[in-house]
Amino acid sequence: MKKADIKNTKKVTVAFAGGGTGGHIYPGLAIADELKDLCKASGIDLNLVWIGNNKGMDKTIVENNLGPDGLPSVNRFIGIPSGKLRRYFSFRNFLDLFKIAAGCIVSYFKLLKLKPAVVFSKGGFVSVPPCFAAKLLKIPVCTHECDFTPGLATRINSRFATKLLLSYEETKEYLGKALEPKTVVTGNPVRPVFYNTDDSIGKDFAGFNYSRKKKPVLLVMGGSLGAKQINDMVFENLEWLCQRFYVIHQTGIKNQEAMPVIPNSVSDSYKPFPFIYEQMPHVISYADVVLSRAGANSLWECAVLKKPMVLIPLCGSGTRGDQLDNAEFFEKKGAAVVLKREYANANSLKNALMTMLDSKKRKLFSDACGKMLPKTRSARFIAELLSENFINGNLCQ
Repeated sequence: MKKADIKNTKKVTVAFAGGGTGGHIYPGLAIADELKDLCKASGIDLNLVWIGNNKGMDKTIVENNLGPDGLPSVNRFIGIPSGKLRRYFSFRNFLDLFKIAAGCIVSYFKLLKLKPAVVFSKGGFVSVPPCFAAKLLKIPVCTHECDFTPGLATRINSRFATKLLLSYEETKEYLGKALEPKTVVTGNPVRPVFYNTDDSIGKDFAGFNYSRKKKPVLLVMGGSLGAKQINDMVFENLEWLCQRFYVIHQTGIKNQEAMPVIPNSVSDSYKPFPFIYEQMPHVISYADVVLSRAGANSLWECAVLKKPMVLIPLCGSGTRGDQLDNAEFFEKKGAAVVLKREYANANSLKNALMTMLDSKKRKLFSDACGKMLPKTRSARFIAELLSENFINGNLCQ
């Protein structure tokens, strides 16, 4: 680059906030990649900073994520203290108030030094202090809710936000009319690789030995840690499943010791893996049917690839019901079959999967997924909204 080019290059910082789970990080990284692409085309030297939990998996996920250009998606990770406001009585709520206060103080001084053009929140309680600090510093805040019903962190952040981004039009009903002027329905951001998959990579990864595919491929997912309920149902019905499907099973990292002995009779049709990350987009693309929980990100990744789904949402006292809401919405749109609560048993699972053996019926589910997708990639759309704060403005330095 010539000296004149360097002098004329605009420099801008954008801060992302979120964490606690991969679901609050990966979609944000997808937006970061799209934002980098936009800024490169506009001649902007972009400094992307991620503010996350100083404990847990946040730092590892963010720093190890590479964009389509093979470079890290963000330039720097900043860890802050993070607490959680639980919806039930717990002494830890009192202790976490001090962590939240510390997070607010650290965020304030970090943002004061960084002077970002905008702060983008992807959710999780670690995002609340940076959004609060940004409000105090009069920095624009955009926050995104991936679930059908808004979580507590989103409800809090919406008070500080200049824009509130939603995955579903219907989510507006849960927020009240006062927030409607600043809400924008964007869909849920998905990593760019999901729009450029290769079935042959998924096939090679699975390693099924066949000259001609005689059965549909069933992908079973329960999240990175696995789902005992789903795993147990698969193991109990393994022979039945393998008679009708080639089965790829992400069992979960924490479930390795609980893995049963796999009979030789199904070894040609059953391939278990503790965790699939880099190859997952290609594996989903290769699959004909997906059996999964109903986390927002997994649902939208499968929808982008137009995959028929059988969903077993996480229910009970350990969840606020967001997965059930997500699953019911996809079922209402004709994109999935949902097995919930007492209906999540071996017989209902078999009935649902028997439906998926019919290629014509699978196509109906696939077509329904396609109809749910926004015209513009959600990650790109959100990146464009964020860039409005600096590409055509005077915030570049």
